[in-house]
Formats: sequence, structure tokens, C-alpha cells
Amino acid sequence: MLFNDSYFSIEEPSQGIYKDKGSKFLAYLFPVQHEEEIKQHLQALRREHPSARHHCYAWELGVSARAWRANDDGEPSSTAGKPILAQIRARQLTNVLLVVVRYFGGTLLGVNGLIQAYRGAAADAIQNSEVKEYFIQYRYSVRFDASDSSPVMRILKEFESRFLSDTYDDKRVITFDVKKQLAEQMEQRFKDLYATELKLLKTD
Repeated sequence: MLFNDSYFSIEEPSQGIYKDKGSKFLAYLFPVQHEEEIKQHLQALRREHPSARHHCYAWELGVSARAWRANDDGEPSSTAGKPILAQIRARQLTNVLLVVVRYFGGTLLGVNGLIQAYRGAAADAIQNSEVKEYFIQYRYSVRFDASDSSPVMRILKEFESRFLSDTYDDKRVITFDVKKQLAEQMEQRFKDLYATELKLLKTD
């Protein structure tokens, strides 16, 4: 999927469960921002469930440039990680980790049974989460003379900018975020203020 002006993710962890023929599949959905967080969650779950047979997972990170991984953790190829990832993508989520911990119940489920179980547990965790839409933000700095404060502040307010810092050297410098969908119009407005220096710092 290609993101335009917004993306979907979660703010709080959630859990799900699926049971079949004595096997229990516990799903854990986490909001994450980088791979180190993912490692920490995986390690914590292995400590919490040391006797579980498998800790299968999938994750997706990023907005415009995405990274992802799906891991079967010893289950037959493509029966666990890919079904989990498919549920993440079905809801168009990013910046999430979804882990399904399996306790074996003594009866083999077969390939189709495993796919259904991992899919079902993952879907339940997502169903129990609060999915939110987030707008892609562009980060800027604007440098200007104090005499231009009024028109600069007017533009920043008009385009719903989120202030990050406000400092002074020989001029005033404000760092702020603005929604991607408003960025082009905002840049055009600043071009009319010839004494200001607008700089794009970050696009995700």
C-alpha cells in the first residue's frame, strides 16, 4: 500500500486469542517506532511465556519508506508470519508489531488449520485495538526578523502548525510541524514574505 497524506496505527497495546483442538494462540499487538522496540517486546514475551512452543510475529514500520518482516518461528513455512502480516496489511496498519504465542495442545492442525489459527488470533488482537488515523507531518524551520512576527504567526496558525521550538539568535527561529496536505500551500504563503527563510527539515 502507498500512503498519501495519512496512515493508520495504534497508540495502546491490545491482545487477542484463538483456540483450536487444545492449542491456544495468544496474540499481542504493540505500537512501535523502531526495531529496537520490537526486539524488546519479543524478548519480554519469551520471558513471559517460556513454555510456549512458538512465538510467531510480523511487523511493519515507516510511512513513505516501509520496512517489514514476517517470522514463522519453527512453524511450517508461511503458515504463521505471513497470515499475521496479512492481517496488519488488511487494516492498512504501520508502526506495529503483532506477535502470536502458541501453546501446543497435542493435536496437529495441518497447514490450513495453522493459517486459520494465526490469522484468527491476529485479527482478534486488531479487533480489540483502537485504530487511529495519523496525518503525515512535514517539519520546517522559519527564520525571520522580529518585525515580521505578526504575519509569520498568522500563517502558522492558518495552517494548523504544531510548534516544536522558538529560539533567537540574530533573528527569531521557529521549528514546527505541518500536515503534508497543507505544506505546499503554506510554502507558497511564505514566499510572499521575502524576509523570511523557510527550510524543510523532515518529511515523515
